[in-house]
Amino acid sequence: MASVSAGQQNLNWIGRFAPTPSGPLHFGSLVAAVGSYCVARHKNGLWLLRIEDLDPPREVAGAATEILKTLEAFGFEWDREVCYQSKQQNHYRAALEQLENQKVTYRCDCSRKLVLQRNSGVYDSYCRSRALDNGVESATRIRFESGYESFEDRILGKCCFERPADTQDFVVQRRDGLFAYQLAVVVDDIEQNVNHVVRGADILDSTPRQNYLYHCLKVAPPSYYHLPLVVDAQGEKFSKSRFSPSIKCEQASRWLVEALCHLGQKVDQNLISATPPEILDWAITHWRTSDVGTKARVFSALKT
Repeated sequence: MASVSAGQQNLNWIGRFAPTPSGPLHFGSLVAAVGSYCVARHKNGLWLLRIEDLDPPREVAGAATEILKTLEAFGFEWDREVCYQSKQQNHYRAALEQLENQKVTYRCDCSRKLVLQRNSGVYDSYCRSRALDNGVESATRIRFESGYESFEDRILGKCCFERPADTQDFVVQRRDGLFAYQLAVVVDDIEQNVNHVVRGADILDSTPRQNYLYHCLKVAPPSYYHLPLVVDAQGEKFSKSRFSPSIKCEQASRWLVEALCHLGQKVDQNLISATPPEILDWAITHWRTSDVGTKARVFSALKT
């Protein structure tokens, strides 16, 4: 495990990077890692690593180990032990019980097909008053309240989500018993005392739901920094599901410089000849959040 122990660290600033082990890291993943790393380290804060292995059917065998090796090859160093969501089930269960005791959850046996047929895919609170028995095969939803649709982002400014899809009651435990991402990520960040969340803008619309969960769990939400997305020539977000090309460890320096350019940092291209740790050290020293852009940028994979 990589670790950092030099200097007096700022425990009031804790960030994290949380990849899903559904395949190797791609350039979009690297941008999120670099952005979160630089924001935390520039403030001399902690940078934690979490593997979001919450959904076994989506996992790729060996991907978690490969992700750790790739991050080390790119010069990243993380504080504390790596957190695996698969080992946090008791925390999620306790949080769900807390929500149930507050009577802000209810059982729902509506399938996606029914929701699509009934209300064009936006959940219409159909089961709120049905009082389904816990023995019925069903998911658990939370009653979303108004007042959490907007928040201040440190990069994008004020963000507001008021579409019906953004304010619908959402699932916190799936029908198959797996805990939903929205609950798990909030509980994880609370458990790890994460107070600055730096991530891709593809998760921007999840923030109101997560802020509502913070409210229900009686914890102040973190500060948010949503980074510009990486898209391909067709305007599609880089993702593992679209088989976006993975980053290459043997080209780590070039990929790191590309990531910093994507994040709007004023990079001397001669930095490509430096080692990955040297590039990250330079980036931490010269980091400017104010230079990070707000628009998605097209990226073509580096050629060998």
